[in-house]
Amino acid sequence: MVVWLTGLSGAGKTTIAEAIVRVVKPHLPELVLVDGDVIRDLFGAGLGFDEEARKQQIGRIQRLALFLARQNIPVLVAALYANPDLLNWNRINLPGYFEIYVDTPLVTVEERDTKGLYSKARAGEVQHVVGIDLPWHAPESPDMVVLSTDKTPESIATKIIQTVPRLAAALDGRL
Repeated sequence: MVVWLTGLSGAGKTTIAEAIVRVVKPHLPELVLVDGDVIRDLFGAGLGFDEEARKQQIGRIQRLALFLARQNIPVLVAALYANPDLLNWNRINLPGYFEIYVDTPLVTVEERDTKGLYSKARAGEVQHVVGIDLPWHAPESPDMVVLSTDKTPESIATKIIQTVPRLAAALDGRL
């Protein structure tokens, strides 16, 4: 099983994924969280942020998720770039794939701007920011859409856990 959360930078993907892990991991200890920022750090700073580099980054995450899932290890991914071809590859190749779009308006993520990314992009200090000078491709047919502006990360995590069969089964009705 691979549960893939995608959305703009600052949408809440990692926060929601971490909330899922806090609830599920005690009951499903083999659950692995693969976070895009962490994977980028693990492989070093040599990869840029243009579209080609973002595709390479997602390719790393995809291969890692496939490697783990083939060993029957449940994988939870939090990753930004949502190119339609890459998401289609996920559907075809990742076992038990479940796609979640963390839908958050650009204006909201710019207000949050937890990394200072959007303000730097608007000031011309950085380039290749998805939603600003790189296109954001919202998933065309996600299995689930959550609005991060409506609820807390914990309540969104609960809804996801209740919806994804293997996560729900791990808790055996304890939510």
